[in-house]
Amino acid sequence: MRVAGRLAAVQPSASASVSAMAKEFAGVGRSIIDLGMGEPDFATPGHIVDAAHAAAIAGQTKYPPTQGTMALRAAVADKFERENGLAALPNQVIVSTGAKQVLFGALMATLEPGDEVLLIAPHFDSYRSITNLLGGVPVVIATRPEDGFRLSSEALEAAITARTRWLILNHPSNPAGAMYSEDQLRDLGEVLMRYPDVMVLSDEIYEHIVFDDRAFTSFAAACPDLMDRTLTVNGVSKAYAMTGWRIGYAAGPAELIEAMTTVQSQATSGASSISQAAALAALTGPQDSVTEFCTAFERRRDLVVHAVDQIKGLSLSPPGGAFYALMECRDLIGRRTPEGVTLIDDVGVAMFLLESVGVALVPGSAYAAPSFVRISTASADSVLAEAMERIASAIAQLS
Repeated sequence: MRVAGRLAAVQPSASASVSAMAKEFAGVGRSIIDLGMGEPDFATPGHIVDAAHAAAIAGQTKYPPTQGTMALRAAVADKFERENGLAALPNQVIVSTGAKQVLFGALMATLEPGDEVLLIAPHFDSYRSITNLLGGVPVVIATRPEDGFRLSSEALEAAITARTRWLILNHPSNPAGAMYSEDQLRDLGEVLMRYPDVMVLSDEIYEHIVFDDRAFTSFAAACPDLMDRTLTVNGVSKAYAMTGWRIGYAAGPAELIEAMTTVQSQATSGASSISQAAALAALTGPQDSVTEFCTAFERRRDLVVHAVDQIKGLSLSPPGGAFYALMECRDLIGRRTPEGVTLIDDVGVAMFLLESVGVALVPGSAYAAPSFVRISTASADSVLAEAMERIASAIAQLS
């Protein structure tokens, strides 16, 4: 069997790999707490499930339009205007099988071999893998915990070259929960105004999961002069606990959306008709659950922040949003386990915690953040509390 050479530059999803390993451990009777996957533990709200059921009963089970149903695209356009201050027509909206397919479609439609894509470290690992798969060149820009893992305008300017095609901005971010104020977004926009060939992919999938009374601002709303080269990406997976329904969407220039639709037509065709009916109910129905989920995620964030404060060897810059915590484990590297094994990097730390106390975390190196480990805070309070107790007990055994 011969596989394509392009796959050499692509790694499997880090969180999925960790969860697969956790399932293997659980399969042989180990007590495992899997905090690798970014998946809310809440059930999809009832009115959304009811809408999907009604759509199926009504016979909405045929091939949907490739770009998305008109009803859902209109609802997405209305959502962007109502919540984000972005004006978009339905022909400027695409609905895909998850936000990751939106990302893939955008880069597939625009990248030529050697084109550069700016990624802000730490970043979602699929950004790098998709760029590599399509022949692009990932350019990773470092950030610092003390700056909230945010990109500065100076660092952005220094990274742009004649080959730069995209900047991928994710806020709140996975894995660090980094957030940008409106002024900080404008500072980045001022730099980009000087480079008309650079497009912006603003991944805002966690927009409704923000903490400490912060205000969320879409990049395109802060920088309206860049609207014609900004793709705003979102979806229903995180805010509405709909990860398995697989619906992502985006709004951007009509020409880009048309090109992405062409890609999608030969990849998957339209997203599931039943899932689109569910997403329509999510965007147009009651929003109480969104607030309830966010309140729970903030409480869980606080639980983890407090627990890390009590563990010598770990440190954490409290995330401003999303449901992850990027814990620095630099002080653990070089220490020895009770079995005499030296922890040489963040992968070693993650493996030690999985093998010794059954807590599955993702090594930060998967996100261009070596010496960190990522914990998903999307699980129940009791699960997180037990996980942090196990982590503390394991670290206490290191010499």
